[in-house]
Amino acid sequence: MEEKMFCFQCQETAGGTGCKLSGVCGKNPQVAHAQDLLVYILKGIGVIANLHPHGCGHDYCENRKRIHSFTNDALFSTITNANFDLESLYARIDRAIELRDWFKSKVSSKGIDLPKIDVLEWNGAREEYDEKAKSVGILAEPNEDIRSLKELTMYGLKGMAAYLEHAARLGQVDSDIDESILQALGLLMTCQNAEELTALVLKTGEWGVKAMALLDKANTTAYGNPEITEVNLGVGNRPGILISGHDLKDIEQLLEQSKDTGVDIYTHSEMLPAHYYPKFKKYSHLKGNYGNAWWKQREEFERFNGPILFTTNCIVPPIANATYKDRVFTTNSTGFPGWKHIPSDENGHKDFSEIIALAKTCKAPVEIESGKIVGGFAHEQVFALADKVVEAVKCGAIRKFVVMAGCDGRMKSRQYYTDFAKALPKDCVILTAGCAKYKYNKLDLGDIGGIPRVLDAGQCNDSYSLALIALKLKEVFGLEDVNDLPIVYNIAWYEQKAVIVLLALLSLGVKNIHLGPTLPSFLSPNVASVLVNNFGIGGITTVEEDMKLFGI
Repeated sequence: MEEKMFCFQCQETAGGTGCKLSGVCGKNPQVAHAQDLLVYILKGIGVIANLHPHGCGHDYCENRKRIHSFTNDALFSTITNANFDLESLYARIDRAIELRDWFKSKVSSKGIDLPKIDVLEWNGAREEYDEKAKSVGILAEPNEDIRSLKELTMYGLKGMAAYLEHAARLGQVDSDIDESILQALGLLMTCQNAEELTALVLKTGEWGVKAMALLDKANTTAYGNPEITEVNLGVGNRPGILISGHDLKDIEQLLEQSKDTGVDIYTHSEMLPAHYYPKFKKYSHLKGNYGNAWWKQREEFERFNGPILFTTNCIVPPIANATYKDRVFTTNSTGFPGWKHIPSDENGHKDFSEIIALAKTCKAPVEIESGKIVGGFAHEQVFALADKVVEAVKCGAIRKFVVMAGCDGRMKSRQYYTDFAKALPKDCVILTAGCAKYKYNKLDLGDIGGIPRVLDAGQCNDSYSLALIALKLKEVFGLEDVNDLPIVYNIAWYEQKAVIVLLALLSLGVKNIHLGPTLPSFLSPNVASVLVNNFGIGGITTVEEDMKLFGI
């Protein structure tokens, strides 16, 4: 059968090797091609950036900032489950070509010669986009190891761009980090040296740490440090709006615009940690969290009854007869054919009145569960408990910390993480962030001297908190190496934000991280061997065997 596309950036890629007919995520070949072509043009912009370094004080600095902003959005739109809307992707390609050509003219005016290469010269019409993309996608790189190193870096860049976009929406921008993305994109276009590309992978991890620190600063400056919080899982009797994704600026605006309207706001999946921030606690109509991880949305959205707003990735295309498909909205880098997209004005303001008005005509959500869950264990909250935690470790009440951060997904093999959490001895504490927590955050695992056995730091980007907690414990215990702590890493991954988290942890010196349920298909045998030999990266087997391996 003729291959129509190729994509292997997510954990669920077809056959564990690559999606070739259509994406397991639901994207069709045209959408896949549009994303490939968009990335290709972005690499061209990176080539130009590397010929003319940032920070020279020239008259186009403001426009270069616009390039940074656009690049982050464009990369974000190619993340798994983010954007399925061909028209919006084509519009981004149009804009990328426009920015590339503007950039070329400005650099040329400085007397800098540009190479005559396709990525800088091609300027086809829209009807040529699909055909062109077929020649510039992932498989255009014939060398398996070079391809692997390039894609590992690319997926790290996509994840980093997502975090930078969130931070920028809260007023936190670092042009040096933005410029690092352009520089890396340029090198991915021009470099064929395995040693240099390996160094680029590790450098991407270093920048990833800085990007996550920037977003942490943005979130906590705007909304305060997360606090230990009980989150309601039930529903009220008023109409509701369900907000999904990761963008805290969006939920802030939605809460402010919907107060006193008779409409309640519920979080979904990765938006759950919004409840932990002090500033959002003043909104009494922030009712609770509805449902579970992203992949269960088809059944859960049917029962919610009200409108749904996607602020970021984790869209599952609805089935043809879904009753909810006419009440879903997107914003930011997301998109889906037929769904209304909410834009922002030049000041970042969004008008959610249409969503609120629709909610008023809907029934209240159907309750699908009840009770409460506890979260809010980001770095400052855990630091406040440091004495208690240290004493528990010293007296043997806590024997091991197990980092089980990352992503959830549809594969039945992910039941492993539920079984692993259940099997952990009662003197072990789980540190988590990301939607992987939905595999065990509703289990009754108890506590150790008042310390819950599941400490949820928040979203996937809040894995940064887990790194800070580890570094703080290293300091408290007077250890030379973070790997000497009683911490093991058993992380689930799904998409590209998990990749930048992994690279960031490696850059901080963390070793012996285990990834599952399968290792990334974009790692060639040789590249995987480098990660195993240098960093102790491994996969998972069975709960029983891995318990022994981790010394639990």
